[in-house]
Amino acid sequence: MNFSIREGKITDMPSVLSLIKELAHFEKEPEAVEISVADLEKDGFGNAPLFKTYVAEIDGEIVGMALFYPRYSTWKGPTIHLEDLIVKKNKRGLNIGSELYKKVITYGSKLGVKRMEWVVLDWNTPAIEFYKKTGAYILDDWKTVQMDELAIKNYLDSL
Repeated sequence: MNFSIREGKITDMPSVLSLIKELAHFEKEPEAVEISVADLEKDGFGNAPLFKTYVAEIDGEIVGMALFYPRYSTWKGPTIHLEDLIVKKNKRGLNIGSELYKKVITYGSKLGVKRMEWVVLDWNTPAIEFYKKTGAYILDDWKTVQMDELAIKNYLDSL
C-alpha cells in the first residue's frame, strides 16, 4: 500500500486531533486530551507556531502523524522534542511510523540540532526496541516531571 508523507497543514488539524485521541486511548488515558482543533490551529499556525507536524496519507486519508517542536538545552544548544508519533491501528505494519520518524530525524539533522528527545512508556516494548535499533538511548536514570494546571495554581497559591 502506497503512502506519502508531507508537512501538516492547518486543514489537517481535525485528523491530527483524532490521531492524538487514538494515541491517548492506546496509552490508557483516553480522557486526558483537553486540546481542541482550534487550539491546534492557533498554536501550530499562528504568528509564532509552537509546533510542526508531518502527516502520512493513503489515498487522501491521514493515517499517521508526528508532532514536534524546538527546545533548547543549556548543555547542548538547540534540540527538538518529538511529542507524538502515531499511526492508525489498522495501518500499522506498513512502515509508516518508521518513515515519519525518519522525516523528523532528517528535519532535525538539517536544522543542526544537537539532540532529539522524546518519552516512551516503559511498557511500550515494541517502541522501545524500535528506538534502540535506530541508535536512540533510553535514559532509565532520568524521571519525567510534570505539573498540571491545578498543581501550578496550588503551588502559586501557597507562596
